Amino acid sequence: MTDRYAVIGNPIAHSKSPLIHTEFARQTNQDIDYQAVLAPLGGFAETVARLRKEGCRGCNVTVPFKQEAWQYALDSGMACELPATTAQAVNTLCLDRGIATNTDGMGLIRDIRNNLGFSLEGKRILLMGAGGAARGVLYPLMDQTAFMPTQETPAFIVIANRTPEKAVQITDESDFKLIAARVDSSKPAATKLEACSYEELAGRQFDIVINATSSGLRDELPPLPGNLFARDSLAYDMMYGRQTPFMNFAHEQGASLISGGLGMLVEQAAESFFLWRGIRPETKPVIEKLGSC
Repeated sequence: MTDRYAVIGNPIAHSKSPLIHTEFARQTNQDIDYQAVLAPLGGFAETVARLRKEGCRGCNVTVPFKQEAWQYALDSGMACELPATTAQAVNTLCLDRGIATNTDGMGLIRDIRNNLGFSLEGKRILLMGAGGAARGVLYPLMDQTAFMPTQETPAFIVIANRTPEKAVQITDESDFKLIAARVDSSKPAATKLEACSYEELAGRQFDIVINATSSGLRDELPPLPGNLFARDSLAYDMMYGRQTPFMNFAHEQGASLISGGLGMLVEQAAESFFLWRGIRPETKPVIEKLGSC
């Protein structure tokens, strides 16, 4: 019997998730049907309830419903994994097992480490933005021990935002404070966490600069100072499918490696697939196929 899954969003017609999961199912011989579902604004919970009645076993969640999915999981008594609770956003619902999580952070890390071959160990990381995208990747960046067989601990992570108070709010939250102040000697040293405005970045350099803002959608560039990229640095824009002003800026400023978020998209989908099906698909062939489309 074919198992049903879906991705829920608004808009949703542009989503590559059905193609990605169809490819995963083909290569792993899984019998699934994965559809894109348009939910009306304000109607996320009703849409999930309908899908559950129809036998849907799991859902991915995309904009603008990730925070609503987190609230839905809380209201429904689902087990929310730490990546979801720290992000206060959910992108994966395992409806048949009552689990909610956020796979965005692990998707980012696997893309940086496995596909781009860029180590996180001892790196100075700048994370731009203080919204859901930034929150979704911060915990895995700070503490990979729950996800990876080996740990690469960044030296520090700076969160920069146009409204610095929002960045400070994240660093003040208890979950992130506990991770940053970790004292368990059996684990690697904790990652230092800071917050600042873009203006306060002047004079500092970073090994990895991650754009988690929506500026690329508007063809805008965050107000970054020059000389931001250290030698042998990585510039990573979580947006995919287009050359963004941030990527152009990184090229002009001498970043050694520049990447969009297509690999992250596929890797986070693979994490969801693994949660649902118990088998990890190969991601590189799917990334290559999407990159050629």
